[in-house]
Amino acid sequence: MLKIWGRRNSFNVQKVLWLAGELGLVYEHIPAGGDFGRLNEAEFRDLNPHGRVPLLQDGNIAVWESHAILRYLGAKYGADNFWPDDPAVRSQIDAWMDWTETAFQPNFVNGIFWAYYRTPEAKRDWTLIRKNIRRCAEHLRLLDGIFAGRTYLAGETFSLADIALGTLFYRYFQLDVERPSAPYAEAWYHRLEERSAYREHVMTPFDDLYGRLAY
Repeated sequence: MLKIWGRRNSFNVQKVLWLAGELGLVYEHIPAGGDFGRLNEAEFRDLNPHGRVPLLQDGNIAVWESHAILRYLGAKYGADNFWPDDPAVRSQIDAWMDWTETAFQPNFVNGIFWAYYRTPEAKRDWTLIRKNIRRCAEHLRLLDGIFAGRTYLAGETFSLADIALGTLFYRYFQLDVERPSAPYAEAWYHRLEERSAYREHVMTPFDDLYGRLAY
């Protein structure tokens, strides 16, 4: 049986759980990280020397880093829908997954979610926060133009790219931060809300993280 290690309120773990739900996979979830600990246990470090979640075990194979896990599960268990044979099609999915990780995610997660939501009010750096709110607004305008001409991030088919970005969008839209009008991007986000696996694994409370720099 597959094993997925990680705490359910970690957005990187949620990416993996969401895909597993989309694929209808049977797996054992092992709570780890945060209050659950276990990341420094020998059993975990033998599987992932970096000591971070998520971690996927598939028999004797251990895969770490959320996007590597998405690609692995897509290739092995969802090739028809999540790992297309055409390299040109797959390159578009990869490009948007990498863009999420190198552009949107640092500005939102580090610059807003951590700097604003998870930092106690007295310690917030509002210069940094406002800069990243502006950068995320620029990303949202870019995405709005993309979604004006397509249904999903990499084209007309739901893909790993939507999972990578869509997990972050839930928190982005839940936070009380300024966002520009982006009707096409918002319509995409609402399409994700209609997916049962998204509702189960991503649209979950995260208020226990408020003001907590350590978890």
